[in-house]
Amino acid sequence: MLFNSLQFLLFFIVVTLSYFSLKWQGRWILLLVASCYFYMVFKPAYFLILLLTIVIDYIAGIWIEKTTGPARKWLLIISLISNIGILAFFKYLGFFTENLSLLFEKLHMPGVASEIMYQGNRLFIRVLRFFGQTGIQSFKENVISILPVGLSFHTFQAMSYTIEVYRGNQKAERHFGIYSLYVMFYPQLVAGPIERPQNVLWQFHDYFKYDKENVKAGLMQMAFGLFKKLVIADRLAMLVDHTYGNPSAHNGLTLLVATFFYTFQIYCDFSGYSDVAIGAARVMGFTLMENFRTPYIAQSVSEFWRRWHISLSTWFRDYLYIPLGGNRKGEVRQYLNMLIVFLASGLWHGPNWTYVIWGGLNGLYQVLAVLRDKLLSKLGFSRTPPSSVTSPVNDKESRKSPVRAVINTLITFILIMLTWVFFRARSLSDAFLILKRIGTLSFDNHIDSPMNSVEMGFSVLLILFLLTKEYFYLTIPTRSTIRFAVLFVLITFATYLFGVFSSNQFIYFQF
Repeated sequence: MLFNSLQFLLFFIVVTLSYFSLKWQGRWILLLVASCYFYMVFKPAYFLILLLTIVIDYIAGIWIEKTTGPARKWLLIISLISNIGILAFFKYLGFFTENLSLLFEKLHMPGVASEIMYQGNRLFIRVLRFFGQTGIQSFKENVISILPVGLSFHTFQAMSYTIEVYRGNQKAERHFGIYSLYVMFYPQLVAGPIERPQNVLWQFHDYFKYDKENVKAGLMQMAFGLFKKLVIADRLAMLVDHTYGNPSAHNGLTLLVATFFYTFQIYCDFSGYSDVAIGAARVMGFTLMENFRTPYIAQSVSEFWRRWHISLSTWFRDYLYIPLGGNRKGEVRQYLNMLIVFLASGLWHGPNWTYVIWGGLNGLYQVLAVLRDKLLSKLGFSRTPPSSVTSPVNDKESRKSPVRAVINTLITFILIMLTWVFFRARSLSDAFLILKRIGTLSFDNHIDSPMNSVEMGFSVLLILFLLTKEYFYLTIPTRSTIRFAVLFVLITFATYLFGVFSSNQFIYFQF
């Protein structure tokens, strides 16, 4: 069920009103049933996959807590393998099989390559038929259309539960319904935030009274999230989809503008989803973690990743980077760990080399930044980039040198924008073509856009509005009921008036 649909509006109203009319026992049942319905709207058969992971991790959590000695570690490994195995089958079987087949072809073993492809396709089609997918003949046909929605997100959330139980940071949940709700809670089921059990599980045991301030703040966050999605992201998508759909037909200037637009499209699309998810939960009294914190005002790539998709960044930090050794095992190992984490993050986003390169570039940026700082330190230059994620307006370093802050922000923005080329391009050849034409662009060329000049100008104004709001940390006030009502109506009306209602699903639904 898409957040940007009339169906979700009716669903949200009915579920929320019913929620506040029930006692605790009825609330968790309502939310669990509503979450099941919310997910099954996409593809009912894939609910069985979600149920399987829930049962495995529920049992594993209890066993891990009861068990002592090496057996605890093996129980955790079994749980993790089960989760990763399901994710790998549906999301990566085609990718790994195809690349393994290509490897054997390069080794002049075509018979082995053909057999690998045949057996991989055969297994894949059999499983898909079990779930009612009869029109797919191979996993090369369009994996995204058959990938269970939100599989990567709820898999990572389930894995964090068993890991935290193993580490002793979370008691195993005995209430099967509550644990199921932790994995399936409808606001963040499909695209996060990826929550930790110690942050959320206890909330499903609590009884939240109706709080007018929470309701107002939640509704306002939902309204602005939909504004970002429908008015900004989907409008920018008109040029982005047109250009990236056939990059060979466009000049460098058009590709540059499309890449610039995509940089804000993906941010408004994904942060817009997070706003709706966090806001919907807040209306009912639940608190979900912040997932975005004004990333495009970051003054370094490392700061950008402390602001962008925070729930995923911290997941990889806590469950991959630190267990690999972090920065505790020497410089070379630290650099290798950085690259591994970002390559894994890229692969998490999708079974395509474009995502792997995107992750690798971000990892390379991090390594080069550390090497640069160490070199400057040896040469006697001190460089103290802001380590916090506070506003540049209030940051001490920025007030000392606002020009330096602006330059750092622009450089960071350009570096990140270049990586988005690989994230959005359909193939590596498309990505390299786009970068080549951008690098040799001529400003004498015109912008080949499906938008007219007024729509292009309006899109730029929307981006400037967003940047201004985020740079100065402008918030939408909700304390005054009258002011809230007026602003809520204005945002809703602006969304209706200027929104692009093409039923575009959120970008991160495919992950």
